[in-house]
Amino acid sequence: MSAPAAYTAPAPLQGSARLWGTIALSAATFMNVLDSSIANVSLPAIAGDLGVSSNQGTWVITSFGVANAIALPLTGWLSQRFGQVRLFVTSVLLFVLSSWLCGIAPNMPFLIGARALQGFVAGPMMPLAQTLLLSSYPPALAGLAMALWAMTTLVAPVMGPLLGGWITDNAHWGWIFFINVPIGFIAGFITWTIFHKRETPTRKLPIDTVGLALLVIGVTAIQLMLDRGKELDWFHSEEIILMTVVSVIAFAFLIAWELTDDHPVVDLKLFKVRNFLTGTVAMSIAYGLFMGNIVLLPLWLQSFMGYTATQAGMLMAPVGLFAIILSPIIGKNIAKFDTRRLATVAFLVFALVLWMRSHFSTLSDFNTMMIPTLIQGIALALFFIPLTSIILGGLPGDKIASASGLSSFCRVLFGSFGTSISVTVWQDRTALHHAQLTEMINRGSTASNSALAGLNAAGLSAEQAFSQINRMIDQQAATLAANDVFYASAVIFVLLIPLVWLSRPARSGAGASEAAAGAH
Repeated sequence: MSAPAAYTAPAPLQGSARLWGTIALSAATFMNVLDSSIANVSLPAIAGDLGVSSNQGTWVITSFGVANAIALPLTGWLSQRFGQVRLFVTSVLLFVLSSWLCGIAPNMPFLIGARALQGFVAGPMMPLAQTLLLSSYPPALAGLAMALWAMTTLVAPVMGPLLGGWITDNAHWGWIFFINVPIGFIAGFITWTIFHKRETPTRKLPIDTVGLALLVIGVTAIQLMLDRGKELDWFHSEEIILMTVVSVIAFAFLIAWELTDDHPVVDLKLFKVRNFLTGTVAMSIAYGLFMGNIVLLPLWLQSFMGYTATQAGMLMAPVGLFAIILSPIIGKNIAKFDTRRLATVAFLVFALVLWMRSHFSTLSDFNTMMIPTLIQGIALALFFIPLTSIILGGLPGDKIASASGLSSFCRVLFGSFGTSISVTVWQDRTALHHAQLTEMINRGSTASNSALAGLNAAGLSAEQAFSQINRMIDQQAATLAANDVFYASAVIFVLLIPLVWLSRPARSGAGASEAAAGAH
């Protein structure tokens, strides 16, 4: 058994080995990040093809996120137990397998299971790809390595909606997953060829099985409660009550166990550090709002505004343009700024974007809806790196890895929660607005009688005319409901700003650049 102290890090790669190693690691990262956004614009097609509602279709997103979050805290233990290179290549190959299973899914339960597997095996890929990339470059070029990483993680969200939309409109939606197969095989083969002689030492470590079991039970129960609550009428359902009780009990025992265990799967004592607490809470809630809204927007566009998946993808894609331009600049100069100011600007820009979207109507054209998407890229560039700097600022070096893993766990988990909550609130508000608008259709309403007369004059029967008006009401109700979600999200972003200022100034970018890339 090798002792960690005896391990000497290998020298940085040179020449073509470094080039191909960077390409392979970037391809694996690209594939991973792509899968977190490519399915967003395909949800209506997937839900329709598999015969489920749009609300159930969002499980394709949330199952991936929850499983990914659960896997993140295990990365450290797994890499020490099996070696970083073996674990990374195995994760990539299992990701390929799970992607293929997603593509051939005959029904929604099968797809959800395959997506959960995909999310779980994807957990170690991001941090390990980053670690292997940094070991390939000399310290003087670490900034270049992180710039390449940031570009990869920001280009994927741009390509995801475009590629997902085009595939959905021109082929079977399964191809959004099948495209991972050749990329994954090539990335895994090149990585093993170049890095297998640079394997890290392994050692047997105890694993917190009780903590892990409680974590899985608690997270799964609360996600099931959020996903199924709408269709089961929330707390009128015994299943929802049971899921809620199970999650509360599991989390209560988890907290008590993790605070006393010698090798906790999640180091909850980190929450005693003010910057870690405030930064993680702010980032997690903000990311939940962000994910909820980027899933809701294409759902609304395709379900009620007549957009194709390709058109919705074109509208969503520019979100990364400003982020691609600004992120390397922010990362390079992060130490010169008060990160709390940068995070404040990010939250204000997010609030502005969502406020602009809250004024969308059924008459809003493509260009009008494109403007907030472009502006949102500025917020993304000012969001991840400064907040990660706050989270890790002042922590000792031996706590950086644990803190980065725990904050990523919270962020990814809240992303899944935000998706479920946003879609549920949207559907509830749609039903409310539909009921309110329908009340205005009566014999005493001049507008109603005029509309019906116009439709009858166009050759529609009374039944067809009422059906046409109902479709118009559906569209208006869904639009008003989406506006409600956008507006509420904007308000919450503003309310998060004081939380950022409860942290201490974190001017040093030490460690932040490494974790910030993984935050994408």
